[in-house]
Amino acid sequence: QVQLVESGGGLVQAGGSLRVSCAVSGRTLSSHVMGWFRQAPGKEREFVAAISRSGLSTYYADSVKGRFTISRDNAKNTVYLQMNSLKPEDTAVYYCAARPPSRTMITTSAHEYDYWGQGTQVTVSS
Repeated sequence: QVQLVESGGGLVQAGGSLRVSCAVSGRTLSSHVMGWFRQAPGKEREFVAAISRSGLSTYYADSVKGRFTISRDNAKNTVYLQMNSLKPEDTAVYYCAARPPSRTMITTSAHEYDYWGQGTQVTVSS
């Protein structure tokens, strides 16, 4: 069974930066396409970014493109989301997710990810 644990969330002022991490255990990280999603109060969970198993391919939601960067360190079994130029509308709980090893394509649909972390709160003040 795969376990995902997010960390690094917090409170930051608009325009600031924050990096959240996702530590993966139970299976080798390189087996999984990984994604970040977020959910703001009263809103549905939305796709933020995804990265291929090798790390060579990434994909971003339009709302974060150019500001956020997803990366992975398979040797450390950790996935990162570097968030720059943060805006109040980025405030949400951020979730790390993994696709099953048999699924090798990046996808933006939350239904395509089988494993989820508990989330970490990111709050951006104006």
